[in-house]
Amino acid sequence: MSAPRHLGIIMDGNRRWASRRGLPASLGHRAGVTAARKIVESLRRRGIPFVTLYAFSSDNWRRSSDEVGAIFGVLDGYLSDEIDLLVEQRVRVQVIGRRDRLPARTRRLVELAETRTAAGDAMLLRLAVDYSSRDAIVAAAQIYADQPDRDTPLDRDAFTRLLSEATRSQHAPDIDLMIRTSGEQRLSDFCLWECAYAELYFCDALWPDFNDVALTLALDAYAARQRRFGGAFEVERRFGETG
Repeated sequence: MSAPRHLGIIMDGNRRWASRRGLPASLGHRAGVTAARKIVESLRRRGIPFVTLYAFSSDNWRRSSDEVGAIFGVLDGYLSDEIDLLVEQRVRVQVIGRRDRLPARTRRLVELAETRTAAGDAMLLRLAVDYSSRDAIVAAAQIYADQPDRDTPLDRDAFTRLLSEATRSQHAPDIDLMIRTSGEQRLSDFCLWECAYAELYFCDALWPDFNDVALTLALDAYAARQRRFGGAFEVERRFGETG
């Protein structure tokens, strides 16, 4: 199997990484951003055109105000510090999720990053911030319900376009490979529609420790799988039928 076109990553384990070292959670999130920077660069070099990173879920607002502030602080730093390099590397940045609850500075940096990288054609980097897949699906359904003319049947392709509109994102193909770090094995409301036939890969490494070697292992595991999409292997259809 070839490399995935669209890779999604649930970047989990920043707090545990910091706790095991006796550090505040803020330093774990800072280390997580460093890991994200290196992984995005590796994926760009490998020619993977679509990447979605789960940066902050809508449920993460339940965390302490200090930790939430630290998360947005490192996100702001990434958007401001990396923008020139992303433009140079032709990486287009888009943020999916709600924006009305984001800090004002974060909103400004998001809009600036999206504007400055709009011409990027090497990779679409989607950052899921204040994101809930279920909320996005509801929002897409509401867009359809609010349309004055609904004579055209609503099929999967049409709904996918509505979902892109709801998340304010350029259309991206379904996720081929979803990686989650830190040993947890659940989707946590991440891209549920887009992950319908994604290959799932879970590893024990905490996100700040996830490096290029770990990424290679994940991509190798993906390459070794045979994707059926509800059907049968080609070899089974050609040679496995005896009657």
